[in-house]
Amino acid sequence: MRIGELARRTESTPRLLRYYEQQGLITPRREANGYRAYDEYLVDRVLQIRGLLDAGLPTRIIKQILPCLDAPRTIHFADATPEMLATLESETDRMTRRILCLTRNRDAIREYLEVVKGLSEPPLEVQRSHSAA
Repeated sequence: MRIGELARRTESTPRLLRYYEQQGLITPRREANGYRAYDEYLVDRVLQIRGLLDAGLPTRIIKQILPCLDAPRTIHFADATPEMLATLESETDRMTRRILCLTRNRDAIREYLEVVKGLSEPPLEVQRSHSAA
């Protein structure tokens, strides 16, 4: 597929996809005419990259862990340094804190919506009197 289609399917921009290519996060094939050709698997890869970026991981770390995310049971991180492991542990902890914060905020918004929706509904006895009439 062409860059425009990949951009549309991943809700990205062609410029962002070229940036991912420059960072070594995705690698399109080159056709005989020099155009980029993006394989189907890159749709999921781009979505995965975007999710990791949204979670706060920098591209340098994403680049290192992407191979592990494709097949985590078969790929081993043989060259992981203690610094890299510490960084990943730190990022995991940070993500966990963020998830907890987002969960609390989501739950508070749900409670608020329930209260607001409850206030906008007529009381049960009014509903019964309208349905009996």
